[in-house]
Amino acid sequence: MLLIVAGGLLFGFGLGYSHMARPEVVLNFLQLQDLGLLFVMGGAAVVSGITFAVATRFLDSAPLTGDAYTRRLKSFDRNVLVGGAIFGVGWGVSGICPGSAYASVGIGNYPMLLGVAGMFIGAYAQGLWRKRRAEANAATSTAD
Repeated sequence: MLLIVAGGLLFGFGLGYSHMARPEVVLNFLQLQDLGLLFVMGGAAVVSGITFAVATRFLDSAPLTGDAYTRRLKSFDRNVLVGGAIFGVGWGVSGICPGSAYASVGIGNYPMLLGVAGMFIGAYAQGLWRKRRAEANAATSTAD
């Protein structure tokens, strides 16, 4: 657990240091006025790619969980499209994504707490919707 907290703190520090926890910087990127975020995301993608390539080649299991490395395939369906669209609109309107929202609060941008609350409310509403949908599907399948 301590390693996870340390990783989160390092991630938040990196976002704060690179100014990616500031919504105005992200909005300038989305308007193609400042491409610094492209380099931050590209650097993170390169480091993650190398880490996953090395870890899966030389380790039998994940260091924190002990789970074996397997491919997790997820279907590309309507839920992925709708979720991606909602995420993109939220990112474009607020200028911040969920990870950097927490870092933004950490650097003193307390109005961002409204956005964080919105993320929690949205996640809760989505969970309720999926639960009700699953219950409705179960009820119709038992009626058949």
